[in-house]
Amino acid sequence: QVQLVESGGGTVQAGGSLRLSCAASGYTISKNCMRWFRQAPGKVREGVAGITSYSGTTYYADSVKGRFTMSEDSAKNTVFLQMNNLQPEDTAMYYCAADPGCTSHYEYWGQGTQVTVSS
Repeated sequence: QVQLVESGGGTVQAGGSLRLSCAASGYTISKNCMRWFRQAPGKVREGVAGITSYSGTTYYADSVKGRFTMSEDSAKNTVFLQMNNLQPEDTAMYYCAADPGCTSHYEYWGQGTQVTVSS
């Protein structure tokens, strides 16, 4: 059974940083693809960062480029999202999702972790 467990959310002031973690079990991140999404109340879910583990390629939404960095630790079977210079518009529930086979079909989702940025 695949489980994804996010952690690291919280409340920070604008300009602050947070590091989100997504620990996977029953799924090997180093052979597949992972993505971070976020959804704010009343807004459409947005993909903010992704990683193709077998190639090491990362990609980011324009809204977070230069501020967020996605990485992985294959030994811990965990992906991370380092978020710097956070702004109030980054406030959302953040989810990690697993894409077996890297087909942009996200079969597995975590429960989410809340990020709140105050101005």
